Amino acid sequence: MSSKSGRCRGFLLGLLFAAVASGCLPAIPPEALTLQPEAANLRVQQTRRFDTNNEGELLQASLGVLQDMGFELDESEARLGVLVASKTRDATDATQVASKILVAAFASQNMPIDVTQRIRVSLITRIISPKESTVRITFQRIVWNDMGQVSRSESLDDPELYQEFFFKLSKSLFLEAHGI
Repeated sequence: MSSKSGRCRGFLLGLLFAAVASGCLPAIPPEALTLQPEAANLRVQQTRRFDTNNEGELLQASLGVLQDMGFELDESEARLGVLVASKTRDATDATQVASKILVAAFASQNMPIDVTQRIRVSLITRIISPKESTVRITFQRIVWNDMGQVSRSESLDDPELYQEFFFKLSKSLFLEAHGI
């Protein structure tokens, strides 16, 4: 038997093994690929249309609003219409502090409490027609405890947060368009 036919047979056996093994993998449940109603509602909350096709103007106004809200620019890619900004804030909760004191007093244990949070914003602009663009923004936060561990990482879906941002952005774009 030649080495060429041996390699061919080995390749075919490997291919057969891969085909059999792939049949053993669990199928992806159909609901995993379905957009949930909450996700659609959140996307609506995070997105607004504006009567401009000037992405540079949208990005500049968005950055100004974010800076007014206390965020610092982390990354920017104007050609792609992307901004990423963040701010660090205190995350101390009086209830957690009181619980820590009680646990330490009665159980002689050290209970971690939240101390710092980093709020991160991702913003994307997109031209959707010759006269219209969209802005989509998402807010997330990561919370660290007093032991330096991440205690929470979550998306922020408070409607008031998104309404505040888009109200200020609309106002900024209006003032800019009218030279005020």
